Amino acid sequence: MDLKENLTGVEHVGVPTADLAKTVAFYESIGFETILRTATPDGVPVAFLQLGNAVIETYESKDAAGKPGAIDHLALKARDIEAAFKAVKALGYEMVNDEIEFLPFWKNGVRFFTFYGPNREKIEFSQIQ
Repeated sequence: MDLKENLTGVEHVGVPTADLAKTVAFYESIGFETILRTATPDGVPVAFLQLGNAVIETYESKDAAGKPGAIDHLALKARDIEAAFKAVKALGYEMVNDEIEFLPFWKNGVRFFTFYGPNREKIEFSQIQ
């Protein structure tokens, strides 16, 4: 069995953080649910959060960069991009895009916008047309 046959999709995306509680609260505010709170064997707090089939592992780290770096962005599927944009704007998060953008990807394009999470990770909401 080769890797293509063995691998089935994204398991999770790791997001190091200097403030686990702030990071968990942020992701819960946009719809994620905490599915596991634990710690590494050496006591580092860890939380797993899930929204649909997207899972984020966030963990406290003294080396958390607090800026784009290890992860460029996490893209999440939106059913209604306009409603999602309004909801994120209402939460007051720092936007990367001032409006919903369009790219001619896929058959009929994709509409998306991006905003920053608490560790300067970029979160993209997208709707394939």
